[in-house]
Amino acid sequence: MAWFRKEKKPRQPRRERLEIPPDTWEKCEACGHTDIRDKFLRNLNVCPACDFHRRVRAWDYAAMLLDEGSTVEVGSELRSVDPLGFPDYPARLKRALTNAGDSDAILTVTGLLEGLPVGIGIMDFAFMGGSMGSVVGEKIARLGQRSLEKKHPLVIVCASGGARMQEGILSLMQMAKTSAVLSQLAERRIPYISVLTNPTTGGVSASYAMLGDAILAEPGAVIGFAGPRVIKQTLGQDLPEGFQTAEFLLEKGMVDQVVHRKELRDTLSRLMRHMTGRPASAGHAQES
Repeated sequence: MAWFRKEKKPRQPRRERLEIPPDTWEKCEACGHTDIRDKFLRNLNVCPACDFHRRVRAWDYAAMLLDEGSTVEVGSELRSVDPLGFPDYPARLKRALTNAGDSDAILTVTGLLEGLPVGIGIMDFAFMGGSMGSVVGEKIARLGQRSLEKKHPLVIVCASGGARMQEGILSLMQMAKTSAVLSQLAERRIPYISVLTNPTTGGVSASYAMLGDAILAEPGAVIGFAGPRVIKQTLGQDLPEGFQTAEFLLEKGMVDQVVHRKELRDTLSRLMRHMTGRPASAGHAQES
């Protein structure tokens, strides 16, 4: 009889299953520490466990350095082409634009850094390893020319694997092109500060990266021209511990200061005001 039969009804779960988005967590490349992505972002993308300075996208770096609402991009219309007909280069450029979402391996902007007008070029390693091609050289040259006209300090944040091999000699010519503009800044005593991040290698390290009136570096950044394996094979001997790191170059006098990312904005402001002879504004003086 139906009185003695228990009808089986599907049981409803007591709790709703919450799905966690895949981008909620981040993992440190150095120590493997896993934490909430927002925690990394609040810490300027520096690992809270081991203090490893992770790579930062160019626009995020600009927001970190410049006063809010003052950033203006320059040279955004420039695009890389395939002058040598290098195999698969157009396809690689298309993929880089899709993945990185920027016009090329460097972002050039003007703005205010604690009230001081400045031109800043920020390399983006996400775009073909931050390789230096014709567009990178042209953007730096135009930004440097703007600094000459406006007499504003110039800052370049470097992150690069070197020259872009797909553009051959045209890429290598950017070393001389950018160096010429920087020499004009030096002649007119307009400050140029170079900030070396991880990594800064190849043709970039052999040109504008090491020509700053002041050369700063982030902790642990790999800085050098050739890779350690090539140098070891050439010298035929083991390399010292910590070779080609920012701290090693500081010890050897190649870098002026190793600056934590949290202190970079204040350090740049002090340096530029000292170089230009401009006193700190009342608001910033009270804060310091």
